[in-house]
Amino acid sequence: MSSALSRPEVMPTVTELLLARADDRRPGLRTEDGEWTWAEHVRHSAERAALLRELLPSGEPPHIGVLLDNVPEFSFLLGGAALSGSVVVGLNPTRRGAALERDIRLADCRVLLTDAAYAPLLEDLDLDGIEVVTLDSWHRELDRHVGAPLNPVPAHGDDLLVLVFTSGTGGDPKAVRCTHAKIAYPGRMLAERFGLGGEDVAYISMPLFHSNALMAGWSVGLAAGAALALRPKFSASGFLPDVRRYGATYANYVGTPLSYVLATPARPDDTDNPLRVVYGNEGNQRDIARFAERFGCHVVDGFGSSEGGIAVTRTPDTPPGALGKATDGVAVFDPDTGKPCPPAEFDDSGLLLNGEAAIGELVNTTGPGSFAGYYGAPEADAERMRDGMYWSGDLGYLDADGFCYFAGRSSDWLRVDGENLGAAPIERILLRHPQIQEAAVYAGPAEVGDSVMAAITTTDGFDPASLDDFLTAQADLGPKQWPSYVRLVSELPRTSTHKVLKRELAAEGVRTRDPVWRRVDATYHPQNL
Repeated sequence: MSSALSRPEVMPTVTELLLARADDRRPGLRTEDGEWTWAEHVRHSAERAALLRELLPSGEPPHIGVLLDNVPEFSFLLGGAALSGSVVVGLNPTRRGAALERDIRLADCRVLLTDAAYAPLLEDLDLDGIEVVTLDSWHRELDRHVGAPLNPVPAHGDDLLVLVFTSGTGGDPKAVRCTHAKIAYPGRMLAERFGLGGEDVAYISMPLFHSNALMAGWSVGLAAGAALALRPKFSASGFLPDVRRYGATYANYVGTPLSYVLATPARPDDTDNPLRVVYGNEGNQRDIARFAERFGCHVVDGFGSSEGGIAVTRTPDTPPGALGKATDGVAVFDPDTGKPCPPAEFDDSGLLLNGEAAIGELVNTTGPGSFAGYYGAPEADAERMRDGMYWSGDLGYLDADGFCYFAGRSSDWLRVDGENLGAAPIERILLRHPQIQEAAVYAGPAEVGDSVMAAITTTDGFDPASLDDFLTAQADLGPKQWPSYVRLVSELPRTSTHKVLKRELAAEGVRTRDPVWRRVDATYHPQNL
């Protein structure tokens, strides 16, 4: 998601946004398979709504699991669910076997829609009582509903529309409840914020089974009346050709796609494209600036998660390294004592002086914000909502002016020499190195507690032995933040939404065939070569 949002007084619905497009003859959807106007999109959604009412039995959760790439059917089906009161369950196609079966059962899927490419993933699963429908048979069933009337069920902002699974970087994914308002409100807000309208094109290459694509992509185009340009799967080399081909003026991202696109060969005419705004989260500052300059667009990096609940607003005066200004009610609490943490203190070089005291968990003291709960996981709901406050699971710290700095996920706590450290500030420093492209910091081996271990990808010619000189020059790197181990990887393990699987890296430790360098006597030496 873009950033967590406060609950509006009047909650919009996706149904409301769709009905506003019912007579819109401007382009609504562009894919490699063709183009549809918004009016045609709404009509196709009405046909899906009629079929969903037929397939999903009354008295049971009206949940349809979707195992598809970003194809036209996914967009039509989201509209059909909104019009029929059904719920789309976005299934992650990188999940396999028992893990995929677990997600399907947890979400109470009654029907599964897939294509020929992903159907084999379901063959050996115990799906008794669940109807599996392939795209070919789905389209044959739809033939009976051609021209179905636009007859939407009444919808309210609190009504469930989509279940989105978390990335699972810290354990089994949880199914986040995404209501009509949770999807429609950020779409309308971002469309207004960036001045998007019917002449714009929103390019969506992030997977539609994830909240970022839904709330920062699909609903933005829907609210603005901009055409949706769907790419089946993200492609770094295909990004700029797609932007030009579809006339994309807006695009969304999550994770590191910016760095992947920047790794493609630069050309003198890269700025010759229609792109105006790129919006997302988890991009690093270096990539944001380089991307904006290379492609001649405005890149805005927000903060948030699938759950929502915390609002941070980036303003022009946001200091380097900060996420933005914390909104009313957002605070940092010590997760052990449950008390507010003091403001961060810095020396003249920017070194955080009181990290042990200042770093804590980001909390919304006013309530859940946009968090609508998890599906089928009351214990996880209770973990998020404690004492009437929303505990995000994200680490951070606030300066005296209320600017928020990200320190990592709760699983990113490192206990080094009796002091708690966050991984994110160390990663930001490593990424200043001109030859380090990506960095993931996590807990490494130590006799007591943790050591700081970093896995990095680099350009050709990088010399780990020279890393000590670079780190020595970083005045804001504290003595306990120095990586004790540096692992050189060709690529970081990631989820399908580009989040780094640090638990895999931590589990391997130094037991890897990748080169690992250890810092001994203020110098990095090869550990396992």
